[in-house]
Amino acid sequence: MTTKGKTAVAARQRRHERVRAKVKGTASRPRLCVFRSLSHIYAQLIDDDTGRTLAAASDVEKGLAAGDGKKKRDIAGAVGEIVAQRAREKGIEQVVFDRGGYRFHGRVKALAEAARKGGLRF
Repeated sequence: MTTKGKTAVAARQRRHERVRAKVKGTASRPRLCVFRSLSHIYAQLIDDDTGRTLAAASDVEKGLAAGDGKKKRDIAGAVGEIVAQRAREKGIEQVVFDRGGYRFHGRVKALAEAARKGGLRF
């Protein structure tokens, strides 16, 4: 999907396509894909060879609601820990990180560092 618009969404999409041209997940080393909206954050482990999602986590799940006075960055860290735990349960220790065209700071960085702390290597 090529986007030629000048909007911020189109610019992120172009960056994402550039990252995806270089990053590919396999069954032994899946792609840790991050999607960040204004209110939520999602993470998936994807095997690009078969097109299957191996594990996923998001802050929409029970117990991670943002209404508890927690900051978005802390919630993103919790999502990173959960996705790392689910990956280890499936025997996955190494991943490639797909930041989804977002800058590596804030919530994306918090999720990545928590996943590393949870035992994932990338």
